[in-house]
Amino acid sequence: MRTIGKLITADMPLGSLWRLNPEQEATLEKLHIATVHDLLRHYPSRYEEPGQAKHIADCAALETVTLTGTITKSEARRAFKKKTPLGEATLDDGTGTLTLIWFHQPYMAKKFGVGAQVQVRGQVRERNKKISIINPDIEFSTGETTPLLGSPKSLAPVYPASAGISSQWFAYHIGELLGRRAHERLSDPLPDDLRARYKLPSLSASLFYVHAPQRLSDARAAQKRFAFEEVFFLNLVRLRDRESYQELGSPRLAAPESALGQFTARFPFTLTSAQARAVAAILTDLARPRPMMRLLEGDVGSGKTAVAAIAAYATVLSGQEIAYMAPTEILARQHFESFIGYFAHLGVQVGLITGSECRKFPSKISAGWRTEEHTHISRAQLLKWVANGEIPILVGTHALIQKNVLWKALGLVIIDEQHRFGISQRMALARGKNAEHTQNNTKKSVPHLLTMTATPIPRTLALTIYGDLDLTLLDEQPVGRKPVITEIIPEGERERAYERMRAEIEEGRQAFIICPRIEEPDPEKELALEAKSAKSEAKRLQIDIFPEYEVGLVHGKLHLHEKEQVMKDFTEGRLHVLVSTSVIEVGVNIPNATVIAIEGAERFGLAQIHQFRGRVARSDKQAYCFLFLGSRSAASVARLKAVVNAKNGFELAEKDLQIRGAGTLGGSAQSGLSDIGMEALKNLKMVEAARAEAAKIIDSDPTLAAHPLLHERLSRTQTIHFE
Repeated sequence: MRTIGKLITADMPLGSLWRLNPEQEATLEKLHIATVHDLLRHYPSRYEEPGQAKHIADCAALETVTLTGTITKSEARRAFKKKTPLGEATLDDGTGTLTLIWFHQPYMAKKFGVGAQVQVRGQVRERNKKISIINPDIEFSTGETTPLLGSPKSLAPVYPASAGISSQWFAYHIGELLGRRAHERLSDPLPDDLRARYKLPSLSASLFYVHAPQRLSDARAAQKRFAFEEVFFLNLVRLRDRESYQELGSPRLAAPESALGQFTARFPFTLTSAQARAVAAILTDLARPRPMMRLLEGDVGSGKTAVAAIAAYATVLSGQEIAYMAPTEILARQHFESFIGYFAHLGVQVGLITGSECRKFPSKISAGWRTEEHTHISRAQLLKWVANGEIPILVGTHALIQKNVLWKALGLVIIDEQHRFGISQRMALARGKNAEHTQNNTKKSVPHLLTMTATPIPRTLALTIYGDLDLTLLDEQPVGRKPVITEIIPEGERERAYERMRAEIEEGRQAFIICPRIEEPDPEKELALEAKSAKSEAKRLQIDIFPEYEVGLVHGKLHLHEKEQVMKDFTEGRLHVLVSTSVIEVGVNIPNATVIAIEGAERFGLAQIHQFRGRVARSDKQAYCFLFLGSRSAASVARLKAVVNAKNGFELAEKDLQIRGAGTLGGSAQSGLSDIGMEALKNLKMVEAARAEAAKIIDSDPTLAAHPLLHERLSRTQTIHFE
């Protein structure tokens, strides 16, 4: 440590305390750890029980032990084959010797030199009749040095390791900070009255408990406090951003009810009550001078596109334009064609812009307004027409947010499967670029924002990650839609599933088969997954199972034109069976497909399986979903039974949250929450309480002028969210 005796402060750079090599600096930067505050906020992922105190002579391989002895040899060197830098030392306790090795930490050999009296803890390994401990916890057993976290009587924290920095590195250096009471010098951002209401420990106590717990209950108390704090602050950010965004104002979009009634009367179905409620809420939002910020969350097949089309028509009738962004080119093309179907009879022009093509409906050379009559056009021409207001509806991918895309009067932004876009992409489109405002340099309003997802998410996740959005649920299926019959199929019963597929194909229908991997795993690689290869499975099915039918293959590595051709062949019935990876998870609409089989179903999340199942819930025909088991473990079977028994995707999302954790759910990766914060999403009462406290503060003090510590805390995490 470079600053012996110097007072440690929260904002002190770690480089002023310890000598960091370039790899460590790069890793810490990637983890957003630059200061003492940041390092203390890097929490353990789990804890290990203290090892049994033993003599070296009594150690056995794979035991976790605590040893006390003297370092008799110590050196920094590089590994023989891979040249990995490491520190190596020999420990002698009088009964025998043992080798200590620290990969990527050669400085440990210098820190614990020859003659040092130490205490170590770790798992014993044996090779060639020699025993060692890799990356052990270590501390001096005498002297005035700082103790490492975790004594023989306490739990040992385990931190997520990264390149060049092990769990032991974090434990040792955080231990030094605690030993010098750095945690006591951090200001607690949570107001005292708030902590008292929920019986949350102080920041200094929580930092000590989370990094150096004597009992698991200590760690749990600290984790509860940090979980509440993270959800609370995330809601502060979301609600403050919402207030800021809505202050900008939006155009009032009020369409005649009679025109909207005539528009929906042409639909080949009757709106469900859930769709009707969603439309009413959206139209009310559009008629206000403040921007709509709404998340439309629908179960598979619940009719989100129809709701979006009604919102788009109301916008067109108000003389404004619509931007509709989809995450992939296939989905953008599908939405483009769907909107042509909704608007062709009205003569409304619809454009498509992606990274590879631009299209326009109707074609200039068309004789009529038939749905299929759209044509390729140049990007420059499309952008000119959009800027002039001649194309009121523009569908596209992230190409919509390029700098040269301008609208005459952008009134509504629709973002489909919003969790697949980066925050900056969503913000760029949500704020819009109106050509008139740009040219006249006037204060611009912002468009209304409707985001949609077909991935049901738990209420706690919606309240937290999408806390700046009003939530509307589509939790009903169209009248006449039959539930998909779902079965778990053990390895020996596959033929039964294949027979059902044959029967459906004989009736003129089609089937999907989903595989979790494109190529076969390398058999030489250790722990290679035994997942089915989409390529080899397609070949096997064509030769051995369905030789009389046409089997196709689609996956993420195909070029766009190849994917489109395969999907076109499947849509038009030239392919009977389509083998696919997860590229068909969301949005692909093939009403004639009535069977789906999922290989290695236990490898997918429950919500993801539900999305797959939704690909065959697109008509009034009876559909089937077969879950092929790669593992017969009781846990796998029990988890998949939830898919069989669940009534809808919302129920499954809650199950997935409890079983697999929030990290598997859509949108969570961009939430800004740590693992501790993610675990909080299992606790609805905590999330609701944290949100209520945040709302109370924003309502009374939107600029946080009366809460300087809250303002300072927020300034550390400049996360902005417009989903």
